[in-house]
Amino acid sequence: MDSLLRDLSRVVLAGRALGAVLEEITAIASRGIPGAEATSITLVRGDKAFTAAYHGQMAMDADELQYEQGHGPCLDAGRGGVVLRIDDMRSEPRWPDYVARTAPIGVRSSLSIPLPYQGGAIGALNNYSTEPAAFASPESLTAGLDVAEVVAVAVANAEAHHQLGEQARHLRIAMESRAVIEQAKGVLMAQQGVDAEQAFEILRAASQRANRKLRDVASGVVASTRPGD
Repeated sequence: MDSLLRDLSRVVLAGRALGAVLEEITAIASRGIPGAEATSITLVRGDKAFTAAYHGQMAMDADELQYEQGHGPCLDAGRGGVVLRIDDMRSEPRWPDYVARTAPIGVRSSLSIPLPYQGGAIGALNNYSTEPAAFASPESLTAGLDVAEVVAVAVANAEAHHQLGEQARHLRIAMESRAVIEQAKGVLMAQQGVDAEQAFEILRAASQRANRKLRDVASGVVASTRPGD
């Protein structure tokens, strides 16, 4: 357990793509969670579920079976915020259409843990084994909860970074729009002898008549003053 926490503490979040971070975490989880032979991370954005990272093909195959059905322990854990453990696929009464298809890929038991912080994306950490009751020990759950927390932090960090980037982009567009509108007002004031407020009203009226964005109308006015236009 100490080695798992040590390895998780060394995962660098800043300046890295989310996919690369999650791939590293799933590899650590497969080594450090008692019973885990394959591990994956399911994320659900809107109505779309996907495997954001996995370590071991068995995990990806098991996830895909659940996505096809639209339910299963990895999806229900993330959506419901509950830990779901299957000790033996051969006797599991829940999700019968899913468990019936797990034999060919070798899954015998699993442990799905919801991400503790859920924002724009919800999800779960999924662990799979070819052995029955592989995750029956308290240590498996404790280790899984530790990993799920790191996953949630990584996802939240990536979402925050994306939101900051979007805010910066919108601010840049707004500043550019304001600049071109001010330039167009200056052109109209010089050409038509109107004041700033009247120039803006001319632009606004033209925007409404043409059903075009004010910025686009302003860009056209500014472009008309350039040599050759």
